[in-house]
Amino acid sequence: MQASKCIELKIRAELISEEEFAQLIAPLDALGSAEETDIDSATTVRIAWFAIPEDEDEVKQEIAAATLLQGINGNDISLATLEQQNWETAWQKDWHGLPVGENLWVRPSFCDEAPAGKTDIVLDPGMAFGTGTHPTTRLCLEAVERICSETPPTELLDMGAGSGILAITALKLGCGPALTIDMEEESVEACLTNAAINGVTLESKLDDTPPTEQFDLVVANILAAPLVWMAKELAACVKNRIVLSGLLIEHVDDVSAAYQAEGLTEIRRDTQGDWASVELIR
Repeated sequence: MQASKCIELKIRAELISEEEFAQLIAPLDALGSAEETDIDSATTVRIAWFAIPEDEDEVKQEIAAATLLQGINGNDISLATLEQQNWETAWQKDWHGLPVGENLWVRPSFCDEAPAGKTDIVLDPGMAFGTGTHPTTRLCLEAVERICSETPPTELLDMGAGSGILAITALKLGCGPALTIDMEEESVEACLTNAAINGVTLESKLDDTPPTEQFDLVVANILAAPLVWMAKELAACVKNRIVLSGLLIEHVDDVSAAYQAEGLTEIRRDTQGDWASVELIR
């Protein structure tokens, strides 16, 4: 997406968690997001970009008001206007191929191909969430790889698919048909685009509720609150197994309990840092 002008928001990571940042920027229709760490100072900032439909000052005021509601003072944020440039290039300098799990290699299209013996997963971050760098995405990718190595699912649902990385990985590992669902139009388009880049085919739908069909494997890397809200509908989609992530460790018990109340049984938990995933079966 070429944007002649956009607004860039920066907040020090110590002031806002990844989950809080995602919750902050989603209602503001962020074009994309990233993290940047200064090697010398070891300071990490969270970054998001926003389009300017008409009034630039109005957009900045809306962003500042939203951050203030998060308890962050205006002096602790940076709002800059990026003029006449492709905003997507702002993050490219920090990206490279990333090994995940046993044999996965996740990379943007502008990086070199995967080493021999690795499954090459290609997508460009920015337009949709889910690039393999966040611990919850890695946890889900590792789960998908493990499950597919045992017996590839006959069909898969990726709820809140973002970039489509989980469905695309499953398809490249032998999974049957895959359906991705997301409430953002950019994500629906990203799933189709990234699938084509990877030489696989999937169905991608715009929606915020689970479908009525059942799937051999369901994956949902969202956030704790929406996972609890949709527990009844999403659990009903599970023919065999579901992997839930996007969870801070302290939220796993509540999320798992919501799905166990719908007849599923927890069989596994995995963690990376402060984040976790939980796996349940029918």
